[in-house]
Amino acid sequence: MNQAAKLQPITQEVSLSAHITNDPMDIQSAFELRHQVFTQEFGAELHSEEPGIDKDEFDEYCYHLVVKEQHSQRVVAYSRIITSDMARQHNGFYTAGEFKLDGIMDESKRYMEIGRTCVSDDHRSGSAIALLWGQIGQFMLEHNIDCLIGCASIPFINGSRQTLAVIDYLRTKHFTDASKRVIPKHTLPQVQNDMDGKHLVPALLKAYLRMGCKVCGEAHWDKAFNVADVMVLLEKENINMRYLKHFLRA
Repeated sequence: MNQAAKLQPITQEVSLSAHITNDPMDIQSAFELRHQVFTQEFGAELHSEEPGIDKDEFDEYCYHLVVKEQHSQRVVAYSRIITSDMARQHNGFYTAGEFKLDGIMDESKRYMEIGRTCVSDDHRSGSAIALLWGQIGQFMLEHNIDCLIGCASIPFINGSRQTLAVIDYLRTKHFTDASKRVIPKHTLPQVQNDMDGKHLVPALLKAYLRMGCKVCGEAHWDKAFNVADVMVLLEKENINMRYLKHFLRA
């Protein structure tokens, strides 16, 4: 965990800052934000020991990345980072609970998994997401990470048609080669759908794609969180450096 101290906080002019934290108050606030976003907006059914927070067994061994308002110190965005070393020493990667990962994992490479990423509803204009990605990109470079993996969630809103439309769009434009696919453990129903999903892609997933992420096949149906999760993969050589430098300049 001490390696996190090497990362310099990234700031933007809208009085936000992003950094990896070990502060118990910051982490508690992040758990509360996660609960708020996932239960109120996604309709997730969370089963945490403490009411009003989202916390699971993976939170004990990870880096907690937060974006905070500088004047109020309120946590407004969050992402959890688990490295290959952490996964080997503890409970593995969270994504392994939703997908069979054999098709994309290479034991000779260093991985980081991002998860539980969320942004407060009053900070989704781009700044908070940019700060998250700036710090994630900086982490990849400073820790010599070869590949980033993680679940990107597509909520079920007004039924499943919009969700399936997004996945149809991803299938035609953003899937990995067939040799780099994962297998979802609970697949979504396949139905005919004439909606255009391009303009329905959630903001966080859209940022992942702009950064250079690819989607590793079909979605997993996470019933507890009421979302369709797709597995994203970002290989170091495919990072959109122009996009990353835009974040890092902040």
